[in-house]
Amino acid sequence: MGDPKRSRKKSHKPRNPWQMDSLIQELQLLGTYGLRNKKELRRTNTELSRIRKQARQILAASEEVRSLEEPKLLNSVSRKGFVKKESSLDDILALEVENLLNRRLQSVVHKRGITRTMSQSRQLITHGHIQIGEKRVTIPSYIVEINEEADVKLDPNSNITIEITPKESDLGSKEPENAVKEAEVKVEETENAVKEAEVKVEETENAV
Repeated sequence: MGDPKRSRKKSHKPRNPWQMDSLIQELQLLGTYGLRNKKELRRTNTELSRIRKQARQILAASEEVRSLEEPKLLNSVSRKGFVKKESSLDDILALEVENLLNRRLQSVVHKRGITRTMSQSRQLITHGHIQIGEKRVTIPSYIVEINEEADVKLDPNSNITIEITPKESDLGSKEPENAVKEAEVKVEETENAVKEAEVKVEETENAV
């Protein structure tokens, strides 16, 4: 039968993973969007880079190629809700990672007021309590298309009952603020660990 197809990497590590600003931004996004780990965030960043690369290639192509490929890319990106229908390639190049994270099923469930927090959204999805139309979806990172958003709902046969207020269902609640504080604490711990490592290296060099 031959060797199985070699799987491609779905994410790439950043060039400078220990930059202070990058660490804080990553931890803020992890807390705000209820991501499991940095690998999920890097997958989204890689997908964003792929979309931007396509847009740059189309801009650099000939008029004939551009007239064929530009509508395809715009339709694909607008269908997923990353940009509006009347957008251009410049709008695609201006996309941020938050635009993609907001279209995850986990974010849409919380945005529609079905759950109190992003973490609760993830739990309900993975446990099979969320449907899109009549289809059960158990993948928090599933990208919800514009025509599917109205069909996102709690499974009618689920025994889960959630009562929430508008404040609790708002993405602007205290949860992101707590995530920022936790991110700052983790960054301080990382700095201290780096300083301790540097001290140990200096002690080793002096001993030698």
